[in-house]
Amino acid sequence: MVSPKFEDCLKAIYRLQDGDTPAASSEIASAIGVKPPTVTTMLQRMDEESLVHYESYQGARLTERGERGALKVLRNHRLLELFLTEELGYDWAAVHAEADVLEHHLSETLVERIEVLLGLPAVDPHGEPIPTADLEIRECETQQLLAECQEGTVAVVSEVRESSTDVLSYLSNAGISLGTELEVVEIAPFGMVTCEVRAAENPLSLPTGVAAEIYVSRPAERAENERRQHNEA
Repeated sequence: MVSPKFEDCLKAIYRLQDGDTPAASSEIASAIGVKPPTVTTMLQRMDEESLVHYESYQGARLTERGERGALKVLRNHRLLELFLTEELGYDWAAVHAEADVLEHHLSETLVERIEVLLGLPAVDPHGEPIPTADLEIRECETQQLLAECQEGTVAVVSEVRESSTDVLSYLSNAGISLGTELEVVEIAPFGMVTCEVRAAENPLSLPTGVAAEIYVSRPAERAENERRQHNEA
C-alpha cells in the first residue's frame, strides 16, 4: 500500500513532469511542502519500489505503476472536490485543501458510490478531467490557454488549474467560473491580459501567470456556426 506522503509525491510529479523531462526535486519539495533532503529520501525509496525513475540532480519521472498511483489519487481528489461543492455547498475555492486530506482514505467502493451519486461526471468543479474507474483521463483537445488568446477572442472558461484559494476567490468575486463567457480586449506588453466578462460590469485584468492557468473554449453557438460555414464552403 502506498503511503499518503508517497501519493502526494506521485500527484506532484504527474503535474510537474513534461513528457520525458523529469520533475525537479526542488519543485516536488515545494509542491508537497517538505524540505528538499526529505524529497530526495522519498524519491530514492520510491525508485526502489518501482514507482518512479529517479536520478540525482536530474529529478524523477513516473513509472507505469507510479502513474496509475497518481491517477488513482487524482480520481479520489477530483471526485471529492465535486462532491463537496455539489452536495455540501462548498465554494470552489475551499475544496482543494479538504480533498487533499480526505483523498488518501477512501475505499474503491466509496469512490464508485460518490461517482454514481454525482452522475458519472467528466470534470471536477474547476473543469479538470476526472480519471475513469479504469484510470484513463479524458483531455479536451479544443481548449486553449487564456494567456495565448488574441485580442478580440470570445471564449468560455472551461478549466482553471490554479488551486490557490486567494486566486480562486478573486476569480469568483470578478464573476469568473466554469462556463463564464468573456472577450479578450487587451494584451499588455508588461504581462497583463484584460477581459470583458459578460457577468461583470468592469473589465478584468489578470497577470499572465494566472491567465496561463485558465483554459477556454469557443462558445458552443459560435463553434457550431463556424462548423456550418465550413461545411457550406
